[in-house]
Amino acid sequence: MRYEEYTIEGRNAVIEAFRAGKTVDKLFILEGCKDGPVQTIVREAKKHDTIINFVKKERLDQLSGEGKHQGVIAFLAAYEYAELDDIFKLAEEKGEAPFVFLLDEIEDPHNLGAIIRTANQAGAHGVIIPKRRASGLTSTVVKASAGAINYVPVVKVTNLVNTIEELKERGMWFVCAAMDGEVMYKQNLTGSIGLVIGNEGNGVSRLVREKCDFLTRIPMYGDIDSLNASVACGVLAYEIVRQRKFI
Repeated sequence: MRYEEYTIEGRNAVIEAFRAGKTVDKLFILEGCKDGPVQTIVREAKKHDTIINFVKKERLDQLSGEGKHQGVIAFLAAYEYAELDDIFKLAEEKGEAPFVFLLDEIEDPHNLGAIIRTANQAGAHGVIIPKRRASGLTSTVVKASAGAINYVPVVKVTNLVNTIEELKERGMWFVCAAMDGEVMYKQNLTGSIGLVIGNEGNGVSRLVREKCDFLTRIPMYGDIDSLNASVACGVLAYEIVRQRKFI
């Protein structure tokens, strides 16, 4: 995966990115490299809770666009992340019960961008994504959102389970998209709600699923197993919209 202009190569460039307050999503460092500049980068990365990957030179060469990585490549977010409080502030400003999308391991940036676009059109107040095993706010995500990223707070969290527990304490409840759930038309999907969507391959992880209050499913009558994650998110989101706005 290439991050286009949001990839920074070279030790000094990466150090300056951290010192300038840039949001570094992921860091790739040559395994076994422990000299002074690299140790400085590792300290900065740990201070900012950045994901660090120690990889072989072949992997760095593959990721490099300039061939001058000096054993270090950083992937920067193309857009700033929000905080959980920003979601509640937006809901309060609109005089609405909070409505969020919580995404479990959505790795395809096109899907993430499409979901952010749907969130804006469905009136959701924010999107929550995990730090690991998921797409961050790459340039591809920003483009796929078709401008919606400017209006939808996207929050990156370390642990989705802990985040669900925190949001429950703030009055939210969570419905999880699952093939064995109750049909969405038979459920009450109103109030302060979080819609939990997993990736196409594995769905929602067990620990996240267990923290949800209900399981819900889209009725399907075709010959394949499931819908694309962004499409499923859109279908479920608009059932929530129907119940919030038209019942």
